[in-house]
Amino acid sequence: MYDVAVIGCGIIGANVANLLSRCDLRLVVLEKENDVSMGTTRANSAIIHAGYDPEPGTDMARLNVRGNELTRKQCEAYHVSYKQIGSLVLAFDEADEKTVEKLYANGCANGVPGLKILSREEVLKMEPNLSPEVRTALYAPSAGIVAPWELCFALAEAAVKNGCEMRFNSPVEKIEVIEGGYRLTTPTGSVDAKVVVNAAGVEADQVTGLVAAPSFTTQPNKGEYYLLDKSQGETVHHVIFQCPNKDGKGVLVSPTVHGNLIVGPNASPCERGDTATTPEGMAFVRKMAVKSVPGVSFRDNIRNFAGVRANSTASDFVIEETKPGFITLGAIKSPGLSSAPAIAEDALKLIGRTLVLKEKPEYVDSREVTVFRHLTPEQKAEAVRKNPLYGRVICRCETVTEGEIVDALHGVLPPHTIDGVKRRCNAGMGRCQGGFCGPRVHEIIARELGMDPKDVLKDKAGSVIIIGETKGGTL
Repeated sequence: MYDVAVIGCGIIGANVANLLSRCDLRLVVLEKENDVSMGTTRANSAIIHAGYDPEPGTDMARLNVRGNELTRKQCEAYHVSYKQIGSLVLAFDEADEKTVEKLYANGCANGVPGLKILSREEVLKMEPNLSPEVRTALYAPSAGIVAPWELCFALAEAAVKNGCEMRFNSPVEKIEVIEGGYRLTTPTGSVDAKVVVNAAGVEADQVTGLVAAPSFTTQPNKGEYYLLDKSQGETVHHVIFQCPNKDGKGVLVSPTVHGNLIVGPNASPCERGDTATTPEGMAFVRKMAVKSVPGVSFRDNIRNFAGVRANSTASDFVIEETKPGFITLGAIKSPGLSSAPAIAEDALKLIGRTLVLKEKPEYVDSREVTVFRHLTPEQKAEAVRKNPLYGRVICRCETVTEGEIVDALHGVLPPHTIDGVKRRCNAGMGRCQGGFCGPRVHEIIARELGMDPKDVLKDKAGSVIIIGETKGGTL
């Protein structure tokens, strides 16, 4: 019997597994997809919020501010792409100005450092490409941007190095109460555990429903985005928000950690798992974005995508022991990414009611990673001398070498798909979106993992690339 089974390996599950792996426990993570960070974690605004938006006294407020601090430390320890660039919430009329004042008061009550309400002149001096219609703005210097899937992977990899077992393609279909714990049934076999942590994201209410009536219901909400080319990455230098409303924090314009510009999202009810973009959604995002930044060049768009938020009937995060030894981490909408490491701390306190959590004398809480494009000329020459595969660039847009891809494929949590490689070393993230490097990455995966090329997928199960052969080659 395992001590703890964690259901889901998005940013919440990965943080919980990471902390638990530092303790003397037998630990397993059950992930329904074929890789980590396959849900909301990989398709969001990638913002580490400062913490002025949540109402004072809520878990959201407390955990956002704590999580902001912890995320910075995690990214430093695990060498994950992160930039503390600050955010601006723009006011365009009197009603917006009142909202900015309320957010400022919220932030002060929540302990957000460095908040300041700026005049029109101060705002435009900081961001000259903003609309001249702006009247004032809330400045939060502690806000940041991150690569959320990269952070999720780094945390999960460290957990595995510390002894955590990771099972993919293992959606939990049934949960039974047994002597001393729970039995979880999945297509890959059953798992017995003394404690279960439900970090299933959008499906958290359904997973809890397998053992008890959930205290909340997920109401999925879709957000659609534009990702613009790096030529637009300097359009703004802070995260640019509009005033929030009942549907969320509004359409933002922001640099990304990789030098692109991200624009979005909208907010529309959707079915679970519906990540299709729509003409109506994209048109709305475009219309709203130019209110903040009139000069956004949408002709330089390189990709559209959508993510699904775990909006719910609960007004706050749900962090509870639903039944003895069954922990629910649900209704984790924004600022869930920002709050994730602090949510994991709360989860461990609940787990401690059932188990004695004794920290191991030694554990992995950092990682070293070679990013060829970030090396000095001398370091690049040395890397190529030691491993000639670093001398062959596979992804020209992002300068990703074959050496980096091969390293990922033989790592602790190796990818088996084109997009799995993309999330680990950025191959295919550039202007051509894998148009040039995709076939080469496909070949490398098949070669290094000994896979039939027809079995190499684009992403999730069913995303087949090759279906057979013609006279001239593959289809």
